[in-house]
Amino acid sequence: MGRNNIHHNRDNNKQKLPQVPQNLKSDGLDVEYSSELADQKDIEAQARANAADRRAHNRRL
Repeated sequence: MGRNNIHHNRDNNKQKLPQVPQNLKSDGLDVEYSSELADQKDIEAQARANAADRRAHNRRL
């Protein structure tokens, strides 16, 4: 008995994902923020986000 067709076609026609150049990658921070229009909740949320960013950065190191 022969082998399944899966074994013959396993790696054929595999397309590779395109690589994105470093200068086209974003840092994910594309939110506009105006300190003049911010209220107390906005300021607290900004402080929490900055603290979370610091914790995440320290965890990576």
